Amino acid sequence: MFNLNHITRDNIKQLTPYSSARDEFSGAARIFLDANENSLGSPLTKWYNRYPDPQQRKVKEALSAIKGVPAENIFLGNGSDECIDLLYRAFCRPGVDNVIINPPTYGMYEVSARINDVEVRKAMLLDDFQLDLVHLENLVDENTRIIWICSPNNPTGNSMRREDIEIILNNFEGLLVIDEAYINFSRHRSFLQQLNDYPNLVVLQTLSKAWGLAGLRLGMAFASREIIEICNRIKPPYNISQATQELVLKALEETEQVNDMIRALVAMRESLAAGLSMLPLVEKIFRSDANFLLVKVVEPAAVYDYLLARGIVVRDRSRVELCEGCLRITVGTEGENKELITALGQYSR
Repeated sequence: MFNLNHITRDNIKQLTPYSSARDEFSGAARIFLDANENSLGSPLTKWYNRYPDPQQRKVKEALSAIKGVPAENIFLGNGSDECIDLLYRAFCRPGVDNVIINPPTYGMYEVSARINDVEVRKAMLLDDFQLDLVHLENLVDENTRIIWICSPNNPTGNSMRREDIEIILNNFEGLLVIDEAYINFSRHRSFLQQLNDYPNLVVLQTLSKAWGLAGLRLGMAFASREIIEICNRIKPPYNISQATQELVLKALEETEQVNDMIRALVAMRESLAAGLSMLPLVEKIFRSDANFLLVKVVEPAAVYDYLLARGIVVRDRSRVELCEGCLRITVGTEGENKELITALGQYSR
């Protein structure tokens, strides 16, 4: 049985979190003399001399209405990378515990583990980029604290089989973190509505992809109230800026526009795949539930350099295990996609 107290680090259980001035204040006020801010303002047209809401209450309320998840089950981070790092710091004992990743996958799971001195165990995906449940199960021991699953996966673009994920949720006594950064581009359902069913489930999402807000750096973790409370206990006091909170609130009012963009990007993804499939240098295009395509080409390094010389930047993933010979290509605008196809059509060995 999953026991959150069992996997939480002892020093985190005993931690008295830093209490900022704005954490201690609640209610309405007219004069703020509590946080040592510059009372004369700032050199911008809009003043940013006041600290932001450390709990991002308005943003969480807006997200709650969109996601159908109570605000108390939402943690906001400076990008999903902060959420990833905080989960390590809260639940993984340095030099003792281990986590499992399923390569090829998002690289920050391993980077954050190394930073926090946590052992990384790797259950390579199968040839069809699905989870290897047997290998994964064999890697689990009493010190395995987190299993990371990216679905839809980066860099492969595919979604993991839901029944496989549910098997892990029902049998693993640590945290299962499902990174759904690309879920908006997929036909598969999010695991958000299963939070009440699985106390060991954490779902990561982001506003960087479908919402087009990568420059604002806002990541989201959805989990039980107990897990969210632990993350809030150890986060920096003001980890989400006032400007970010304001711009995100404005963006969250435009759900119809975002849905239109998602539909357009999915349509362009299919059109791009069709165009690429006609090119002699393309050997395989992998099915994608994301806003990118993993494409196997002849001479990937040479093709990458060829495109770069023409001002087109893609991602060379040819040295990643199971992605040999592949480039990862983000879906661009209609004009950018056409320019890419034209350039690749003119490539010669």
